[in-house]
Amino acid sequence: MPRTGPPGRPPQPAAGAPQGPPPPQAWGPPGGPGDGGGYASPIPVVRTHLGHAIASEWTKIRSVRSTVWTLGIMFLLVVGIGFLTALGLSGDDDGYVDMPLLGGGLFGLMLGQLAIITLGVLVITSEYGTGMIRTTMTACPRRGRVLLAKGLIFFGLAFVMTTAACSLTALINSALLGGQTVGPDQYVPENLRESVQDGELVATGGEWLGATVGAGLYVALLGLLSLAVGAMLRHSAGAITTMMGVVLLPLVLALFMQGESLRDVQEALLEYSPLNGLASLFHMPMQGEGDATGWPLLGLLALVTAAALAGAQALLAKRDV
Repeated sequence: MPRTGPPGRPPQPAAGAPQGPPPPQAWGPPGGPGDGGGYASPIPVVRTHLGHAIASEWTKIRSVRSTVWTLGIMFLLVVGIGFLTALGLSGDDDGYVDMPLLGGGLFGLMLGQLAIITLGVLVITSEYGTGMIRTTMTACPRRGRVLLAKGLIFFGLAFVMTTAACSLTALINSALLGGQTVGPDQYVPENLRESVQDGELVATGGEWLGATVGAGLYVALLGLLSLAVGAMLRHSAGAITTMMGVVLLPLVLALFMQGESLRDVQEALLEYSPLNGLASLFHMPMQGEGDATGWPLLGLLALVTAAALAGAQALLAKRDV
C-alpha cells in the first residue's frame, strides 16, 4: 500500500513499486524547461527548397531504365539515319544540292523526337501508375515545386542529349558531303544560293545553329509539352497517344485536303504543324517561305508549352493524387 505523508502532500509510492510515466514537462527538448533527457533526433531539421526537389528528380530520372532506353534509341535513330542519309547522298554528284548541307539530320530527328516525347510523358505518368506520386507529394507538399523540378531536370537532359545527337549528325553530314564542287551550270534552289561559296555548297552559321541548338530546343520543348500533357491526363498511353496526334495529325490531315475550298486550311495545317517547325530549322520548310528559319515557330511552341504547364499546375493543385 502507498505510504501516506503529512496532509497536503501527494501520496508517495511504496519502495519497489513500478514507476509511472514522467511528467509531461520531462518530454520537452533537451536543454529546455523541464528537460528530462527526452529523445532528440540526430538528423538536423532544415527548410526544404527547390534544390532538394531537383536533386530528388535527378536521382529518379537517372535511376530508371526508361531513361536509358528512350535516350539511347533517340541517339541511335538521329545519328544512324543521319549517317545513312549522308552516305547515300555522297554517292551522287549533284543530289545533295537539292537540300541544305546539314538537311540530312532532319530525317533521323523526325523519328528520334518520338522517343523524347515518350520519355517526357513517362517522367510523371509512371509515378501515377505505380502510386509513387503519393510518396513524392508527401515528401514535397508544394506540388508546383514538384512539377517545376521535373520540368527543369527533364528539359535540361532532353536538350543536352538531343543537341549532342544533332551536332554529331551535322558533323557527319559536313564531313561526307562537304568539299564537293557545284558546277556553274548546275541548278541550285533559290534558298540555297547563299550557301554556295567558291563553287562549293557549305553550311552557313545560321544553318549550323538551327540544325544543332535550334533542333535541340525544339525537341526538348516538345518533350516538356508531353510532360505537361502527362500531368493533366495522368495516364501513359493516353498522354503518348495525344502527343503523337499533336505531332503527326496536322500533316496527315493536310495530305488528304486536296479540294480548292480547303486550300487555306491545308496550308495552315502544314505551316503550323510541329514537323514543319522542325524542318524549317534545317532550312527545309514544308510550307511557307523557302527561307523560313523555324525560329518563330519555336517561339510559338514555347508559348504553347508554357500555357500547358500552367494548366497542368492548376489541375495538380486542384485534384487529389
